[in-house]
Amino acid sequence: MNEDTFEEIFSLKLTLMNVFVVATVGAILIIFITTYIIAFTPLREYIPGYASNQLKKDATELALKSDSLALSIKNNEAYIASIKKVLIGDLDYAKLNKDSILASKVEVTEEQDLKPSDADLKLREQVAKEDKYNLFEKAQSKESILLFPPVKGSITEKFSLKKKHFAIDIALTKNTPIKAILNGTIIFADWSPSSGNVIILRHNNGFISVYKDVASLSKSQGDIVKTGEVIALAGSKGKESSGTHLHFELWKDGYPIDPTQFIEFE
Repeated sequence: MNEDTFEEIFSLKLTLMNVFVVATVGAILIIFITTYIIAFTPLREYIPGYASNQLKKDATELALKSDSLALSIKNNEAYIASIKKVLIGDLDYAKLNKDSILASKVEVTEEQDLKPSDADLKLREQVAKEDKYNLFEKAQSKESILLFPPVKGSITEKFSLKKKHFAIDIALTKNTPIKAILNGTIIFADWSPSSGNVIILRHNNGFISVYKDVASLSKSQGDIVKTGEVIALAGSKGKESSGTHLHFELWKDGYPIDPTQFIEFE
């Protein structure tokens, strides 16, 4: 009411229905606004129990990285274990012999006339003339793998499976260059108390070559070397060494093999 004229300005009649409707509408609005804030605005991060989007993203990235690191550690442990077995010779061995590629049965073949015919002789003569003046033809090696001798010298101790001597010892003069037998990657190059300086090369087709009792190393771990490239100098640095020599091992698919079957050292 107006205080001067006592005129009625505004009036409100409260009933049970009016109070119920106003309270219900207010509650619905509060619930809607709260739901909207939680679902569609960054303010939900401040509500206890809700994590931020950045936190979820970081947690996912960390989970992926931890899984990758676990796999890498597992692979490295298996790789180090195999290298350790190569160094100490604690492996199952199998003798690889050239005769293993020979046929087990010899079949008797019938004698045939292998004399060339006249047409064959003419064809051979024509091909020989073409090859004689062919400037673009290049000779290709028929050997898939050719192992280069690391050094030339006298073998003082041979390869022996019975004695568990999975290598050959070659007598050398001091500072004789030691070369890589094949293209490969150096997977180990360091000093050991029993074998002096040791260098290990991994080659293609499952070959691993090991050079022990060397005086100095000219290559480091991780270097890529070519066939015939100098990787060390001969010497005598190990406690078990008896004079200047090279302790050379050759492994194929995890098994030691006799290097003299594939390389001429003398």
